Amino acid sequence: MTLQRLVEHAADKQRFQKIEDYIEFARAFLDYAGGNLQAVIVSCNEPHYNFWQFKKEGSHNITRPINSNLMFHAAESDQFARHFTDLLGHIRAADSDTAANRECLNRSIYTLQQCIGAALDALPSNRSNTARKINGDLFERLISLLLTRIGVDCTTGTVKVPIKVDGQVEFAMSYQHDLIIKYGEWVKIIGSVKTSSKDRLDKIFVDKFLLAKLTGKDVPHVAIFLNDVQRKIVGKKASPRGYGVNSTFLPGHFKGYTVKLNPLDGVYYCDIRPNMRTEPILRDHIKTLDHFIFGDVWELLGREAIVAQIEK
Repeated sequence: MTLQRLVEHAADKQRFQKIEDYIEFARAFLDYAGGNLQAVIVSCNEPHYNFWQFKKEGSHNITRPINSNLMFHAAESDQFARHFTDLLGHIRAADSDTAANRECLNRSIYTLQQCIGAALDALPSNRSNTARKINGDLFERLISLLLTRIGVDCTTGTVKVPIKVDGQVEFAMSYQHDLIIKYGEWVKIIGSVKTSSKDRLDKIFVDKFLLAKLTGKDVPHVAIFLNDVQRKIVGKKASPRGYGVNSTFLPGHFKGYTVKLNPLDGVYYCDIRPNMRTEPILRDHIKTLDHFIFGDVWELLGREAIVAQIEK
């Protein structure tokens, strides 16, 4: 498949309706990237990140940072597709929670989404905002499809929260959420699903705070992120030796909101930053995505819920 066809495919959200659609596209894109790139540029400050440069048909554009420790390659695509699909079918089996399966889960989700993002990086610069919106929407859909496949009742939409005055419901407030995990009309977990926490962290903490105040209940809130890195240019001119990565995560904000406002009930990354594993507060509240899928989502489903109307 040509790069043009791959980009057109990635830009059409209607083509991604089930997990198999994501897998099919990832395999096609990895096959293309395996022999048609202009160059693979190694990050100068974190060398496990690479930047893929397209040839002329991609206007020599350079992709977002790609974590080579997580991204599958074309030679692995058949194996990862089989393993991932099989794993989703028995995620709660007693023998499923292994280090190998957790690694497969994280790497598979990362690969499926980064193939879309990298393909969209070949679009002209005047379509970069459109590409970001498409990429974000498709990540939300991927997480929702994943949860549905493993047996979690979830949707994306608006929750109408009834507001009581002197014990009587007087009116309702509507809140839009990326992810609503529910049991019937019982809202069990509210989720934010973003490719990055950049410019979004504040709202997630505030949403939990406001919903608790409005309902009088501590509704679980989780945040799911793909990664928190972006490309940076080192030096005055861009060159193969001048590409590095910057973190877009704001540890001070995260710690401040966690300590002084309210902690979230789970924050998860496919591509977790090193300081999230080592710094106090961060290491206690931020985990890799496998922790949510294999354990935390099931524990949170057992907590008290709120009754709210979910608008269709």
